[in-house]
Formats: sequence, C-alpha cells, structure tokens
Amino acid sequence: MAIKLEMLRCFVAVARSGNLSDAAKKLGRTPSAVSMMLKQFEDHLGAALFESERKSKLTALGAFTLDEASREVDHFERTVSMITSFARSEAGLVRIAAVPSVAGSILPKVMQHFLKDHPNVSVDIRDMDSAAVQRELEKERIDLGVATDLGTGADINCELLFSDKFGIVCPIDHPLTKLPAPLTWETLKPWPFITNGLCAQISDKTFQQISAASHLMVRNTTSLLALVKEGVGVTVVPRLVIESKDHDLAFLPVADPSARRNIEILRRADTNLSPAAQKFESVIRSMTQDIIEDI
Repeated sequence: MAIKLEMLRCFVAVARSGNLSDAAKKLGRTPSAVSMMLKQFEDHLGAALFESERKSKLTALGAFTLDEASREVDHFERTVSMITSFARSEAGLVRIAAVPSVAGSILPKVMQHFLKDHPNVSVDIRDMDSAAVQRELEKERIDLGVATDLGTGADINCELLFSDKFGIVCPIDHPLTKLPAPLTWETLKPWPFITNGLCAQISDKTFQQISAASHLMVRNTTSLLALVKEGVGVTVVPRLVIESKDHDLAFLPVADPSARRNIEILRRADTNLSPAAQKFESVIRSMTQDIIEDI
C-alpha cells in the first residue's frame, strides 16, 4: 500500500493536536476513522509513530516524520491555494504591451480599477510601437497587445478597441492656428513637416507626398512633440497622442474623414489567456470608451 497525502495530513493533525479527538474535528472526520488511518500508516512503516495510544508523545520516527510530512502537507496546501487563486483571477501575471499614447492615457485608469479588484495579480506593462507589439506577441513574450493591426501575424486575433482622428499638431502661436478649421492637407505645404511612423496610416495622396518630401523622420513620440514645441516643424498624429493638459501645442482637425487610427486588442489565436489576463482584457474593453470621452 502506497503512502497517501491524506495519511500524512491525518498524522500531522494528530501530532500537532496531541490527541485524536481534536485532530478529528479539525479534519472533519470521526476519531475512529482517524485512528484507522494512523494504524494503516504505521503498518506500512513497520514502526510506531507515537509512544502510546494517547498520541501525546512522538517516537523518534514520529518526530522525523512530522518534520517531513508537515513540509509536504504545507507545500500541497499552498499549491492548491495558488492554483485556486489563479483560476479565480486572484493571482498570476499579466503581460501587456501598448502604444505609448494608450499606455500613458488609458492604462493608468484601467490599472487602478483592475488592481483594486485583483490586488495579488502582477502586471507587466511595456510601451512600444505597433510593430514591436506584434513582434512581442508573436514571440509569446506578452499576453495582450494594444496597438494598430499591421496585418503581419496570421496567428494573431485583432478586435477594434477604439478609433481616433488624426490632426495637425503645431505650437499654439503657429499661423496654422489662425486658419478656419477643418484644415486641408494642402495647408501643410508651406511649412517644414516632421514625419513619423504613424503617417503611413494616412492614405491621402497629397499628404503622402508631403510626408515623403520631409527631411526629418522621428519615431519616438516624446522627441517628436519636443521638436514641434521648439518650432522645428509641424506634424500629424492621432488626437490621443496630445494630452489635454499640454497647453503648448495645438491639435487642428483636418478635412479628411478617412484619416483615423484604429487601436485594437491583439492576442495570439493559438493560446488561451490566463484567467487574470481575461479579466484584464474585460476591464480595458469596458472602460476605454468612457476614458476616451473624458480626454
């Protein structure tokens, strides 16, 4: 007969309680059932674990067995607790990668709400451009991505989260701010233009000619906006990129209804999300629209 975990649990309860009655109550069993299991355990070992029938004093074997069995029982109970917590989204790790505008404006409020309900879940957030988000997802280094779908991953599921308009960004005292809105792409031609990685999402031919003629490409959003503030040139970005508290820059709408950026939730099609990651995805879906409206 093999030693079972229940035998170890029964022995540990009796050894710690010092009697059968208290141990039986703790285990939710009858004293006779506990006594029978202890006898089976001792029969298997071929030696006594207690000095007497009163179970108040351990033999040398009993003391050694208590140390080893306690370690095993405690480990098992911790393991069960961790598995249960993981299944209930009370523990685990969620790895998120998002484009900077989402990481800076949407995720903070989502995180505040999520961690309030799931304080023991660890969350790893990375901000990067859409291409990098997809690469991280393809390499299974993240669970969820929030970015523009570039259509490069056949094994990636994409679902629209929100859409925001592109607009012209310039210093608040720039001559473009004096023109009646919305502006046409033609109004950009007289001014130095700073192109960026998002410009490729705008299909208008006039705009693409302006972007292609630019002598300055900046891919980092922080650097891009810093150059615009200093008057190096103007640029075009989605509305969410410009924080409402940034009073040094103007965001000017354009007369091109197709000039929009779609932000989607990306995840691998061949991998099931952990319960915690599923909860995070649900929270970001439910909160995003309200956050966008407040920005």
